[in-house]
Amino acid sequence: MGVFVRIRGWLECDHRQLAQVKEIVAAENPDRTYCGGWGFPARQYNWTSWVFFGADMREQAVDCFLEQLRLVAAIPASDDDNDLVIGLFLVSHEITGISEWQVRDGAVVIGSVNGEYQYLGE
Repeated sequence: MGVFVRIRGWLECDHRQLAQVKEIVAAENPDRTYCGGWGFPARQYNWTSWVFFGADMREQAVDCFLEQLRLVAAIPASDDDNDLVIGLFLVSHEITGISEWQVRDGAVVIGSVNGEYQYLGE
């Protein structure tokens, strides 16, 4: 049946960046199977826009998702504050365990997590 990976997390951005995130998510990619995992609230509140993702996917699809996330992370600042898209994703791999993907500083930084998030990988 294959190895599965559970990915869940969120992004924070401004309204202009949100439009670009939607374009990236909607763009043609080789494996659109898990694109339905993206969630965009129908109504955004105040100055921060939110985007959510959650899916259990086959291990082979993770690289495609990660590339998409890297494109999102690289979206430039759109205001005088120079705020970039930020976010946090927890990734639970059936074999290698749980890792943390931080969207910050224009990139996706992948690292290990401490014990307090291990329950999410069980």
